[in-house]
Amino acid sequence: MLRIGIPVAVIFGGIILTVSLMAPSMKRDNLDFLSVDKGTVETSADASGKVVPAYEMTLTSPVTTKILEIYCHEGDNVEAGESLMKLDLLSEETELQNLADQRMMKSYDTQQAVLASRTYLTNIEMQIKAKEMSVARLKTETANERHLDSIGSGTGDRVREAELAYKTALLELAQLRKQLENEKLSHEAARKTKELEEGITAKNLEEKRRTLEDARIKAPAKATITYLNSSLGTSISAGERLAVLSDLGHFKISAQIPETNADKLSHGGEVNVRVGRETTTGKIGNITPQSKNGVIAFTVILDNDSSHTLRAGARADINVLFDVKSDVTRIPNGSFYHGPGSYIMFVDTGNNSLERRDVVLGEGNFDYIEVKSGLKPGEKVVKSDLSEYNNRKKINLR
Repeated sequence: MLRIGIPVAVIFGGIILTVSLMAPSMKRDNLDFLSVDKGTVETSADASGKVVPAYEMTLTSPVTTKILEIYCHEGDNVEAGESLMKLDLLSEETELQNLADQRMMKSYDTQQAVLASRTYLTNIEMQIKAKEMSVARLKTETANERHLDSIGSGTGDRVREAELAYKTALLELAQLRKQLENEKLSHEAARKTKELEEGITAKNLEEKRRTLEDARIKAPAKATITYLNSSLGTSISAGERLAVLSDLGHFKISAQIPETNADKLSHGGEVNVRVGRETTTGKIGNITPQSKNGVIAFTVILDNDSSHTLRAGARADINVLFDVKSDVTRIPNGSFYHGPGSYIMFVDTGNNSLERRDVVLGEGNFDYIEVKSGLKPGEKVVKSDLSEYNNRKKINLR
């Protein structure tokens, strides 16, 4: 019995081994194939993002106030300059009027100071002219006394008195001229100070006017209201959000990419964007200089930013193009691709069978992937998932 059992076990084991080594088979019609060819591959880095309005403006209250009236609702389309709500601005308008009055008073004060200065300086100028005439008269008298003394009709004392009076008058004239010069400088400085005070008051008045105009809460451009604070009578603090207006006719992409691929970003760089089943193109706009939570944020400006397929909040898959390789072996992209590396793929031999290959793939984009080794142009590879057959060297087709 033992001698008979051993050959039977060997035969049975051989049958099992033979069956296990037999190539499995499947229908060709159940498989999807990709064609290998040569061409250009624009290599890219993957990023993600979402569709956002091309512009979104937040309106805040510039003053502490409360809401009195609401003129529209969320979802309404508004035109540029259209009022959205009415705020309580009585105290602000009163302060504006007070500033206007202060400016008027400053203006009158400046005019009064200028007139007073002009009168004062004119008086000094008149004193100088009178003193000049007096100096001229004393000069003549001094000359006459000297002449009389020379012919014996005068005395030395009279000459000395005339000379002293003349020199004193010269000093008084010089003093008046210096006083005029100093007074002009002093009055000029005082005038500039008055004008500066008036200018500061005017700036405060203009700032208050702008603040009051901003507090009237009007739409800065044609847009759609996506948020509106409609709490009537509620106290509003300065800087508190009142409304958000969005342009829902034009869009951009708010995107982010792993910081390891930050070197792939450049302002104006080209990108491919896929939203749903639609693919469009665009260019990189702003790039955040710092990484946050391991990613770099950037903005994509779409070439067609008004496509009907775009919806605010929709997810977007982005390919950041950073290199172009020409005349390389390539295959169309598919769900099997998870980045550069080694893959097991099955190739159509043309003899009703598939052959397992070790394939190395490089960079890719939405459309194509570079083949670095393992495939040749003209061959066809299976796109369908055959990972359960990765331990098989061959699969028969029927």
